[in-house]
Amino acid sequence: MFTKNKKLMNDAHLHLVVNHFPIIGTIFGLGILIAGLVLKNNSVKNTAYIVLIVAAIFAFLSMSTGDGAEEMVEDMPNIGKQIIHEHEELAEKLALLLYATGIFSLVSVYTSIKNHKFSKITSYITLILALGAAVLGSSVGTSGGEIRHTEIRDNTLNSAVENGNSQSESTTDKNED
Repeated sequence: MFTKNKKLMNDAHLHLVVNHFPIIGTIFGLGILIAGLVLKNNSVKNTAYIVLIVAAIFAFLSMSTGDGAEEMVEDMPNIGKQIIHEHEELAEKLALLLYATGIFSLVSVYTSIKNHKFSKITSYITLILALGAAVLGSSVGTSGGEIRHTEIRDNTLNSAVENGNSQSESTTDKNED
């Protein structure tokens, strides 16, 4: 079915495969952590920490595949480099926040297992970081979706992309004359 020279997935496909889990994983991790805190159940909290650590790992994978995906779509019609740039800037901020969340989740797992006196404070720090990541993740997901899904773009953003493409097309037309 596949020849030796064909890759199973290109960079854009890889990015699409991994980019959803940092956002969805953070939302699930946040919900599980809230439940663990309300129920005062360390097993539930530890589950949340593991989910948040995995979300941080997938954030790294998503960032690693983003540049390759960008190169594949940036010159497509109706895309626009500005949309990609905005998504990239937001994604970089989210990745840093998720890395911090992952680190605090590791610390929280450790302090929870060891019944350390700081386990409660690390839980709440992790909660705040996860909440921030979930909110920022919503913006990252929307900006990423706008790259290819013109139906969810703000009308002003659609106009800017169309004007940018028509200007580059008219420049190309002039160069051909």
